[in-house]
Amino acid sequence: MDSVLHTTGRFGPRTLLITAAAVPLTGWAVHATVLIKQNAAKDKDPLTGLLRRDAYTARARRLLARHGDDTAVIMIDADRFKAINDGLGHAAGDTVLASISARLTAWAGPRAAIGRLGGDEFAVVLELTAARRAQRLEQLVRMLHTPVTLDDGRTVDVAASVGAATPDVLGTRDLPALQRAADAALYDGKHSGRAVLATAQHVTVPSINGRRAGRPGTAVWGRAA
Repeated sequence: MDSVLHTTGRFGPRTLLITAAAVPLTGWAVHATVLIKQNAAKDKDPLTGLLRRDAYTARARRLLARHGDDTAVIMIDADRFKAINDGLGHAAGDTVLASISARLTAWAGPRAAIGRLGGDEFAVVLELTAARRAQRLEQLVRMLHTPVTLDDGRTVDVAASVGAATPDVLGTRDLPALQRAADAALYDGKHSGRAVLATAQHVTVPSINGRRAGRPGTAVWGRAA
């Protein structure tokens, strides 16, 4: 019994000291976890869960640097979204935006950079080889043209315009240049139900909104209009 008591006396204070030291460490660990979650939340759009512009841009640039010519920059713009928002209400509009975001995430996968750039405009940067480009863009268009079911059971027909730009075609890995070209291609195919791949001439377009569609010589993939 004395031996047991003696042993406890020798190691008891040390054990208490280690335990006491561990308490603040555990507190800091919890605090650090909270900070990480808060920072992650700041990087994401609260409605869609997609990356905000700055976080998207940082990840997109890393992907371009890593994969080079096997990268695609894709711009997406919901078609007739204002009519849905005004006609069915903002809750319906939010459901449509969340559905588009979920489809982009499912299509692009966890390693892609997927951002909501504002309103009904989205961007995706992912590894995509030239051999798979046409098939994957066709798949994306089909997904974005699938009707959305609202919380009250109503079904809404949705659509989105898609433009893509790739370093191998345009000869640049500069993200703003690729996005500008993809956006120009998007407006060339606006409301056509097809994804349009940017050509070299799209790089020089200074302003996108309101440009006329149907520029000759562009490659298109997807469902018929």
